[in-house]
Amino acid sequence: MRLMPLAARRLMPLAVTAVALLTTSTAHATATPQEVEAAKHAGVGYLKSVQQANGEFHGFGREWALTALAAAGEPAANVKQAGGTDARTFYRDLVGEPASWPGVSEPQVGDFDVATLSAYAGGIDPARVSSTQNLIAQITARYQTATPGYYGEPGLFTNTVFALLALADAKTRGGVTRVPRALLSESVSVVRANQHTDGGWTFARAEGSPTALKAPGEAETTGAAMASLCNAGVPASDPTLVAAKNFLVADLKAEASGNGAFATEFGPNTDSNAWAVQGLNACGVAAQSAEFTTAKGKTPIDFLLSEQLAGGGFRVEPSETSANLYSTQDAVRALAGAGFTAAPPKPKGARQWVFEKRFTAGKSTRLALIINDGAAAPRACAVTLTPTGATTTLARVLEAAESASQPAKCVGEFTPASGGGAITSIDGLPKPPQAKWNMSVDGGGEALAKRSKKVHLGDTIYLRLL
Repeated sequence: MRLMPLAARRLMPLAVTAVALLTTSTAHATATPQEVEAAKHAGVGYLKSVQQANGEFHGFGREWALTALAAAGEPAANVKQAGGTDARTFYRDLVGEPASWPGVSEPQVGDFDVATLSAYAGGIDPARVSSTQNLIAQITARYQTATPGYYGEPGLFTNTVFALLALADAKTRGGVTRVPRALLSESVSVVRANQHTDGGWTFARAEGSPTALKAPGEAETTGAAMASLCNAGVPASDPTLVAAKNFLVADLKAEASGNGAFATEFGPNTDSNAWAVQGLNACGVAAQSAEFTTAKGKTPIDFLLSEQLAGGGFRVEPSETSANLYSTQDAVRALAGAGFTAAPPKPKGARQWVFEKRFTAGKSTRLALIINDGAAAPRACAVTLTPTGATTTLARVLEAAESASQPAKCVGEFTPASGGGAITSIDGLPKPPQAKWNMSVDGGGEALAKRSKKVHLGDTIYLRLL
């Protein structure tokens, strides 16, 4: 899981007033638009230079490369070495086989968060990577029913931040948020509850701990948390986001060098700066405004440009002399004005989206299921089923949810038990049983939930009690 930029590399390489203040003016910018554009394109050139003939990008953080390409307007389907495999095909083949990827016995939600953001940027429908791989369902499988709104290990707060980013950002091919607002809102509440008293966030859970909440925030996690909130629909004028922006302003001014870097535990570095800038980008806050300019006249963008080397790549920190893939993709996204992913550009000579269209009979797969009975927080899960044809039905999905869901027992029982009519009760609600359950798929319009309703590969199913 790669969800802590500098800490991940050094410590855990395998783990992982308001409106006026939020100005988007660039009148005080010290880096010109031309300089930023040139740096972005040079960074893309470096990324292309480290691509292998099989389409893979060589180096730590390779799974993020597609997000940087998309942010810079480069379709992954067109990025390849002469005679080689394009980046999109490589990535789809890599993550599309659950038996071999991510290649660990107990994969973490962070693996699927990053894969969802990257697949989306590459023009791969995350819910339909293959007939057996649904990345959206892999995330909902790790929903924490006991602590609503959290995903994965609750103690690692960034699990939830990036799950929220993935579910909010990785829209359908038609540009619709595929999970219901009610589910996103649970995680929005979690992010709010973990904000430290100084306005920032850290990678660890702070909710419920006065000591943790009073600890200093971190620029990089603050950027990610800001992006998760803004992309989930929270306005930049919201007090939580104003406090976060003010934290970053103070953090920038606290860095003794005054070179435009944010103050971090590990010293000035590209990744922390890029993540903070990406959070500002997602919320429409200019990283070259007056308040983000140091006494020496430098901004976070200036610092990023100072870390670019002659070959176009970016180093991790000023003391290093070699370019780094992970830092380069971070910097490119930030300089391109993006958050943590971007919609896929239209490729030349290829479709904008690739996806599997139907179930393969006899092959096990997963579907994301969200249930909202109005009496408690919405619950999310992944339902495992083995279809017998190209489509299935809502009844078969609910039957599978009774015995083959993660978290377990996503559905305890439902009625009626046979036929093709309307669903009248799920887990005893409503009382007495009535046809008051509505169903929507992939963020579409709601209609009466019926046992016979067709369900297709990759559908994200939302059931709501009226």
